[in-house]
Amino acid sequence: MSSFLKFYTQSLKKYPKTTNAVMTGSLFGIGDAVAQIWFPNSKKDTKYDVARTVRAVTYGSLIFSFIGDKWFKTLNGKVKFKGRPNNHWSNLILRVGTDQLFFAPSVIPFYFGTITLMEGKSLEDAKVKIQQNWWNILLTNWAVWPLFQVFNFSIVPVQHRLLAVNFVAIFWNTFLSSRNAKTIETDEKYPVSYPPVPE
Repeated sequence: MSSFLKFYTQSLKKYPKTTNAVMTGSLFGIGDAVAQIWFPNSKKDTKYDVARTVRAVTYGSLIFSFIGDKWFKTLNGKVKFKGRPNNHWSNLILRVGTDQLFFAPSVIPFYFGTITLMEGKSLEDAKVKIQQNWWNILLTNWAVWPLFQVFNFSIVPVQHRLLAVNFVAIFWNTFLSSRNAKTIETDEKYPVSYPPVPE
């Protein structure tokens, strides 16, 4: 693991955007693959959907990697109380609160909307997806991510925070796909491939 982090850190210094894009896209893809293989939406849903994984990788590498990286750096550099050290506990609470009350609630509908459009569906389909998933997923998000983000913001270096989030998000994504298959009661079940975002 240490050799991987060394390689990752060196790559991050030389090619920050590309490294984040490749890593984030790969982890999104892994999460989607795990969700499809181990938690299919139904017993009939046994055929692996390659296009779905490609969408997850594309979203992670070309969209979320840049948004997440920018968000974490903004939190670390600009979200703080004046006159207090950057690593003061009050700034940690402020960052976690800002992340969970502003970023998490907005990134969930953004994800569903983007993925739905990537599937070739309409804005109305995206609206339905968001309405069916947003609140329950947000509540679950608040049960999982705040504690992890306290650890992430206090111990993990800022340049590695997106990586930490994405590793945890593999399990989060798997949970979302399984939960989605059990709770959505419509003529069409919408697959879920990713979580909030934390940071």
